[in-house]
Formats: sequence, C-alpha cells, structure tokens
Amino acid sequence: MSDFSRPECNRPDKAHRPCYTCDSVNGDAFWRICPTQSEAPISRTPLPTKSPTEQALLVAVERADAAWAARDSLEELARLAETVDVEVAGSVVQKLPHPLAGTFVGKGKLEEIKELKETLGYDLVLVDAELTPAQQRNLEKALEVKIIDRTALILDVFARRAQTHEGRLQVELAQLEYRLPRLTGMWTHLSRQGVGGVGLRGPGETQLEVDRREAGKRITFIKGELAHVHTHRQIYRERRKNRPVSIVALVGYTNAGKSTLLNKLTGSGVMAEDKLFATLDPTTRRAELPGGREVLFTDTVGFINNLPTLLIAAFRATLEEINEATVLVHVLDVTHPNAAEQNATVLKTLEELGADDKPMITALNKTDRLDAPGQPSLAELVAALRTPDDAVAISAQDGRGLADLLARVEATLETDEGFVPVRLAVPFERGDLVDRFHREGRVERTTHDETGTVLFGHLPEGMLGRFAPFVQELPREAALVALSPSPVVAEAEPLPLSASAD
Repeated sequence: MSDFSRPECNRPDKAHRPCYTCDSVNGDAFWRICPTQSEAPISRTPLPTKSPTEQALLVAVERADAAWAARDSLEELARLAETVDVEVAGSVVQKLPHPLAGTFVGKGKLEEIKELKETLGYDLVLVDAELTPAQQRNLEKALEVKIIDRTALILDVFARRAQTHEGRLQVELAQLEYRLPRLTGMWTHLSRQGVGGVGLRGPGETQLEVDRREAGKRITFIKGELAHVHTHRQIYRERRKNRPVSIVALVGYTNAGKSTLLNKLTGSGVMAEDKLFATLDPTTRRAELPGGREVLFTDTVGFINNLPTLLIAAFRATLEEINEATVLVHVLDVTHPNAAEQNATVLKTLEELGADDKPMITALNKTDRLDAPGQPSLAELVAALRTPDDAVAISAQDGRGLADLLARVEATLETDEGFVPVRLAVPFERGDLVDRFHREGRVERTTHDETGTVLFGHLPEGMLGRFAPFVQELPREAALVALSPSPVVAEAEPLPLSASAD
C-alpha cells in the first residue's frame, strides 16, 4: 500500500471522531469518510413520486331559466373533476338572475367561499360555467387559488383522452383559442424585453405580446394541419360514394354506452369504460343487417351539457361524420336520473350541427339495470322522457333488443333510400351483380334456371342503373306475388325484362 497523507478535516467541530480512515481494495489505498455519531443513516425507503391530489371547491349559480338544475350540473362537474384526478372538497351554489360581470358571484358569497378555504382546505375552485377573462382574474385575485371554469376542465379531459394525432391537434387548437384572450395579466410582473433605439418604433415588446404572437402562429399552423385532415377525410368519403355503403352514426350523451353498442353490433374491441369521454376519436366498423346487407356503424364523440363552442369548431372534421351518415342512432341511457336533460342536450347539439333533419332511431340503453329490485319499470321511464313512440329498448351490455334495433335500422334505411321491389335475372357469368345485390339491397328469394340466376327483392331506386339491363322494377301488385314465399310463385311465368333500369 502506497503511503500518502490524510486529507485535512474541514469540519468546524473538532470534537468528533476522525473524519477519515484508511482502507484498501485490491491493494490500492484510499481514504474513506467516516460518519459521525450525530449523522443519521441514509434511508432506503423509496420516496413517493405521485403528485398530491388537488382538492377542489365547486361553485355554481342557479338560474331560474337554466335547462339543468344546479345540483345536477354540479354532480356532472364532479365526475369531470374525478376524470382528471381531482377530489371534490365541497360545493357552493348561489341563486341569481344571472352571474355578476365582475366576480361571477356576489360579495357575500365570495366572502363565504374565502372562509371555506380554512375549513375545507381546497386549493382549486371549479366554476360550473364559462368565465370571462375578467371574472377569472378577479376571482383568482380575491381567493388566491387557481380558478378553472367548466370549459377549461372539459378541454383538459379531452387533452387526456385524445389518442390520435388528429385528436391531439383538435384539442390543442381549442385550448389555444381558449387561452389566447386570457393571456392578459399573466405577465404584468415582467419588465419589457428591450427599449427602442435608432430606427425602432415604440418601447419594445412585452412578454405578453410575444406570447400572443407565438400562440397566433401555432393556431394558424394547426388550422392548416386540420385542413389537410379534412381533405384526407373527404377523399375517403368520395371513395365510399363510389362503393356505396350506408353509414349509421351512433350519437348520444357521453357515457351513454355508444362504444359498448358498437362492440356488440360489430364484434370490434373499441375501448369502452364507465367514464366521461372514454373515447374521443371516431371509430367505424362494418356490420351486417338481418337481410344480409352490409352497413358501416360509426361511434362518434359524446356530447355534454354546455359543450364548449370551441370544441365543436375544433372537432369539425370529426363531427362531419354525423352529417355524412344516412341514419342516426341516438343512444340514450334510460336509467340516468337526468335522462330527459341529456336527451334535450343531444337534440340541441344535433340542431347546432345541422344534422337534426336526418332519420333518427332512439335506442333506450342500459335496460338491464332495471332488473334490480326497486327499479322503476321501463314504461314509467319512457312516459317521463317523452321519447318517440318507435324507440327501441336495448341493452348493449347483454345484447337484449339488438335484433330489433338492427331490423329498425334496416327498415329506416330502406325507407330513406327509396327501396323498390325488383326482379334481377343475370347470366351465370355475372356473379358480380348477384354479390352486389346482396351487399346493396335485400334479397327475398333466389331461383335458378338454364339461363342464369333470378333474384327477387328490393334495391334503392337510385342504384337501379348499376344493374341494367338485367333488372326490372316490379309493379306493386306483381311484387306482392313475386316476393311471396308461396310455392305458386316458383311456377309463375317469368316477367319480361326491360332494356333499361329506368
């Protein structure tokens, strides 16, 4: 072991044991620091890495003309808070004709909220409305806590749920447009970046102006990217028109069971959870109707009370799937305490999207929950909801009523597309037309003779030209005979074929 000097002790206290001791490893000597008696051993317990849960106080203004009761709306706000891992510490409601322009609530209620901070220990206030930038600044100044309104909370939920590149872009656009007018006042503590000089006008730029400019650039960029997405979707829609397949859009309130219904109808594996906005990106899957015809079912983003207009604008490319659909299936959670309000919210949103003129089937979902003792009957719930008389009771969970739903979808499609009774006689080498008839129409009966295949059924009137010159539209009286399953039909004389589809 080589000889070398011990390092000098730098400790101000000289009354401890020697700070260094000589040790050796593989013949090499080194000085090792000795712990003093007063030094505690290093803990081997892993430190927690999870962020502390925020405690929120919910605040709402109850108005006489509101579509939702304040308590019901606050319950939904609490569920949104749970979605982003925020615990609800309490809630405050004030009855007012309208929110105050300065602080949203009155001075007395504001003092009450201030006092609750000591007892409840909240560090976040969630307001059940969209605040103006001035209201948000005034509340933050008065309460000295973070203030989040309903719009910002929904945007945060969407940001956590977005999975695809398109979904993230749409959420980011909505967030930037929401935050842009709220940048004022965020940088008042910073001085200006520079001063004017020769050839420069004004005193320079503030941090606020820089942030506004950068946000504006980003908004312009995202809008350009979403325009490409819109063009891409339009190309696919044109391809669908070349191979006409009807589209059935599943619409409804968030957590009504749309994704579960899509999985049950199509056998797909779309994520379906008992959460608000579990899925954001539209999903399309193929399914077969009772008559053998194939259609596309599309699961769309769920609606919610006071859905921010920024989101509707940002999700334009996604929501266009609703406008492109042939038939809408409104999935309604019939067991929800606010089913009537949810029904009205969905119908209002569809009207805003310009899709309220489309044929719509109401599917009363989650009827399996009515089997539990003490639950009201389906007839009582339907009477209270005032849903259409032709609404279909289903359970996407156990599959009950889905056959009736598919039959209703098929009948609605045929009515909307103007199905007419036809007779198709094609030679054996034109099997492609037989396959197309099965895919785009409804085949009632098939026979064969020495010339080829004869099919009786229904086709959309606008598609008759695709089957010329082998198709003939049947008069109503002849159709009743030709489409009848009785044996007499098999011996009926074949009807003459016309040379054109019209």
